[in-house]
Amino acid sequence: MTLFSVWAPEKPVRLRVAGEDRAMEPGEDGWWHLDVPAAPAGSDYAFLLPEAGDPLPDPRSAWQPQGVHGPSRVYDHSAFAWTDQGWTGRQLPGSVLYELHIGTFTPAGTFDAAIERLDHLVDLGVDMVELLPVNAFNGTYNWGYDGVCWFAPHEAYGGPDGLKRFVDAAHAKGLGVVLDVVYNHFGPSGAYAPMFAPYLSSGSNAWGSAINLDGPGSEQVRRYIVDSVLMWLRDYHVDGLRLDAVHALHDEGAVHLLEQMAVEVETLSTELRRPLSLIAESDLNDAKLITPREAGGYGLHAQWDDDIHHALHTLFTGERQGYYGDFGSLDCLRTVLEGAFFHAGTWSSFRGRRHGRPVDRQRTPGHRFVAFLQNHDQIGNRAIGDRLTATLSPGLLKVAATLLLTSPFTPMLFMGEEWAASSPWQYFTSHPEPDLAAAVQNGRRREFAEHGWAEADVPDPQDPATFERSKLDWSELGKPGHAEIFDLYRKLIALRRSTPGLTDPWLHQVEVWHGDQHVVVRRGPNVVAANLATVPQTVSVRALPRSVLLATSPGVIVERDRLVLPPESAAVVSVR
Repeated sequence: MTLFSVWAPEKPVRLRVAGEDRAMEPGEDGWWHLDVPAAPAGSDYAFLLPEAGDPLPDPRSAWQPQGVHGPSRVYDHSAFAWTDQGWTGRQLPGSVLYELHIGTFTPAGTFDAAIERLDHLVDLGVDMVELLPVNAFNGTYNWGYDGVCWFAPHEAYGGPDGLKRFVDAAHAKGLGVVLDVVYNHFGPSGAYAPMFAPYLSSGSNAWGSAINLDGPGSEQVRRYIVDSVLMWLRDYHVDGLRLDAVHALHDEGAVHLLEQMAVEVETLSTELRRPLSLIAESDLNDAKLITPREAGGYGLHAQWDDDIHHALHTLFTGERQGYYGDFGSLDCLRTVLEGAFFHAGTWSSFRGRRHGRPVDRQRTPGHRFVAFLQNHDQIGNRAIGDRLTATLSPGLLKVAATLLLTSPFTPMLFMGEEWAASSPWQYFTSHPEPDLAAAVQNGRRREFAEHGWAEADVPDPQDPATFERSKLDWSELGKPGHAEIFDLYRKLIALRRSTPGLTDPWLHQVEVWHGDQHVVVRRGPNVVAANLATVPQTVSVRALPRSVLLATSPGVIVERDRLVLPPESAAVVSVR
């Protein structure tokens, strides 16, 4: 027997299953229910509303094998044969994250194909794999941020069982799994939930209609979101979630949705006896998100820190357009390495106002900030999706990697970064609706034309070649130059893990000083010195070096309390 349920206030609902339409029975709070004896796992079903001519998929569907417009399919979570019973989880503090997109990580673009590359990640030394969104969206491939079924893994990737196989295999290799999820908007095609109930508010954000988190009917909408959060962590054994653009979650309730999530995830973590992490993407520069609830915060475990990226990116590339305008100096780099945020109650020329608030360096550990040189947004939202590989010399790539992986933050790599992949990562879509496809194509071209790009130079998101170009070329991994970068990343991650001074998360223990095209970072008994110039430089480390733990180029010379660094190089030394 299967119990079918759907929330549809003041709307009589019928269920179509096993070739028959059946009236559902009203319950409390606008819910409808029906027990159907002859509807086992694998049965297709749909709901019918009075104003809808076609049957609609379940807003809480766990399986959409025929796409987001097709019927839902009954899925039995208890039927999967997990082998990770001994998995005790992976905590975020001390970890290195690795962000990947299932569709472009391998040529096949499936969960099962990604499993075959897990040994590479183990060899690299990362701890947790962060998957770009995998819940069901319209079309065959896109970035995943247009999802409309918040409980169903995308069928083209392998569906529910495929995701479970991936998580199970990752755990067998000692890797945690973080899933990127989007709760601030529905995608533009296949979002049928709002036809059933008031899932949307009268407001909007950059991606469309905002979600109803604090208006009439919002209690069930919030339940819908939190139940999705708990499902990924419980039923798919995922170790954490990255919450997309939480600043777009408009909630004026006394208990913000994010705090509600934190409370219920903590309860589930206690039940499952393994750590579960919530990581926010936010441009608010407000540590309240990651401040414990006991101290008046929301209690999330970490947040992405774009300021760190901007400080590093602008320093190494010289770019200053758009939101990069305030960044780029060595003073800026010192500010973010010591205090996480650059805009901390300070003027933002891009926004035309003051932005952010300072981080308490003695009470907020650095591991609550996820730092990166590259990610899907910072590459894919460039006109041609070019990586740092296309801009920086090998020497500067190594220096940038050293500064990231010896920082007090939680570092995150973007797939292929570890071998200086040359493949771009571009914006791609596969909308089957001609009008929607044309709107995306034209909007992308207009956006970059405003920034001086010729329309012909901007890749067509709907062209399958744009998607194919964005796939990793794994043959590069063993080639000269690429293999050298990979070896450095392995050594840096291993050094970070084995050196207590580099794992110390406390920001007040970080001291940074700089001179002409060089920067030095003191972290307890260790010093990281970086020369950004094209000529050798002598750099004071303000202590007596014991040994050189790692150097990105041969020829580092120790002279009492100074290092002579080769051009575009960095060194990590232990000091007295």
